[in-house]
Amino acid sequence: MRITVQVKPGSKKGPLVEPQPDGSLVVFIKERAVDGAANEGLIRVLADYLSCRKNQIEIESGFTSRIKRVLVPDQD
Repeated sequence: MRITVQVKPGSKKGPLVEPQPDGSLVVFIKERAVDGAANEGLIRVLADYLSCRKNQIEIESGFTSRIKRVLVPDQD
């Protein structure tokens, strides 16, 4: 399943996931957007939130953007 995620790197609120009414997620993470640290932090936080393994989550698009399309396993 594909999810649109808005990432808020360098946030003091993080790690926190806020579901939105349209089905997207806003993810607050402590890592800054430097050398891929924010992407790694995003994958870690989403894996915890969705109760799946980190290697099951894949960033499809938006590697350098704050808005990303993420492929995650289907939830039953």
